[in-house]
Amino acid sequence: RCDLTGWWENELGSRMHASTVDSQGDFSGEYHTTVSSAQKPIEPSPLVGSQHLDEDGQRTFGFTVNWKKFSDSTAVFVSQCFAGTGGEEVLQTTWLLWEKVNSLPSNWKATR
Repeated sequence: RCDLTGWWENELGSRMHASTVDSQGDFSGEYHTTVSSAQKPIEPSPLVGSQHLDEDGQRTFGFTVNWKKFSDSTAVFVSQCFAGTGGEEVLQTTWLLWEKVNSLPSNWKATR
């Protein structure tokens, strides 16, 4: 059974901390990225999310990170927590980042 609470690290060394998931599946925490194209120094950023609470424990969830401390961008992550064959918990995640652009014609380069 996957428990989202605690620290998670990805293959690039970025780390996420999720607080206790409440009875509705809501949680908050911080994201410590190691990857950025911003000119300012990277700082931990707040995240808020929601987890689907199901019976088998391999839960889906999503969260938003506001990089407001060092960047004009916001990212959303969607994921599922899997129980691995050795009992470890694994998050499979995809993300979308929207970076501020100065005009509607520049919209094409806002997403990654």
